[in-house]
Amino acid sequence: MNTKGKNFALIGAAGYIAPRHLKAIRETGNQVIAAYDPNDSVGIMDSFFPSASFYTEFERFDRKIEKVRKNGTGLDFVSICSPNYLHDAHIRFGLRNGANVICEKPLVLNSWNVDSLIQSEVEHNRRVYTILQLRLHPKLIDLKNKIDSLPKDSKHDLELTYITSRGNWYYSSWKGDINKSGGIATNIGIHFFDMLIWLFGDVQSNIVNVHTHDRAAGLIEFTNARVKWFLSINSDTLPFEIKEAGKTTFRLITLDGEPVEFSDGFTDLHTRSYEQILNGQGFSLQQAKPAVVLAHEIREKDVVGLKGDYHEFARLPLVEHPFSIRIK
Repeated sequence: MNTKGKNFALIGAAGYIAPRHLKAIRETGNQVIAAYDPNDSVGIMDSFFPSASFYTEFERFDRKIEKVRKNGTGLDFVSICSPNYLHDAHIRFGLRNGANVICEKPLVLNSWNVDSLIQSEVEHNRRVYTILQLRLHPKLIDLKNKIDSLPKDSKHDLELTYITSRGNWYYSSWKGDINKSGGIATNIGIHFFDMLIWLFGDVQSNIVNVHTHDRAAGLIEFTNARVKWFLSINSDTLPFEIKEAGKTTFRLITLDGEPVEFSDGFTDLHTRSYEQILNGQGFSLQQAKPAVVLAHEIREKDVVGLKGDYHEFARLPLVEHPFSIRIK
């Protein structure tokens, strides 16, 4: 019997989000036995699992996993922190090797990929989980309980503003390619769209006012809310007082004119996500699908411009970036 917890493999060990997964695996009493990334800047492994095998070639990593599967060591989970467009293939890799899978956001880029993965779960008798950590944020849970206690026909007005500045490197990386990242709405917004669906129900209408290389904005009507939203990676869109304070990120949600404060409480949400998954209560493919559908729809929708009711930040001037990939 294995007394050392579950065995994990990690794909995408050099990625930005990988340390949160490594921390969560260690804090839940488990171990990484093998990791893969084409980039070798993975010194972070020393802080968590220095004994883990590491590979920069997928073929050698694949061979290692096959050996683990055949020699009885056992592989319980594959955690995926790779670029968005590779998630689908890496999820299938984990399932084929008899492991359950934990995949970072966004689960996949297209809704039909979710349907196919649901079939693969059945075929391999394994599960795929995704990280939807905002559903675990204590203040957002309180907010959901408050909303759920109100009359079911209540229609709320919500404004969502999220600006997280990125430098020129972004446009030279896979994140700047909409075909690989899904664009701003998917790469930056997927957690917020999942949160909104979780809080306010099904999408009834969806209008996109702005969608460029560095920002997106629109109006979504849910069962119980009308939401004006704005997402940006351009520091020029930061409010003046935020820039003056030397800050590079701005997050604001107002519900019926009142701010919803949830700036704190993010530190351990990945660990809590892993705890739920290991207890059999993780977020499933079916739960993740509606936000994938919404983000994909935003990506494909015609942009109507500044018409109707829209987020005030949508009026901010646009600047073409020399390395950006045009959207539409």
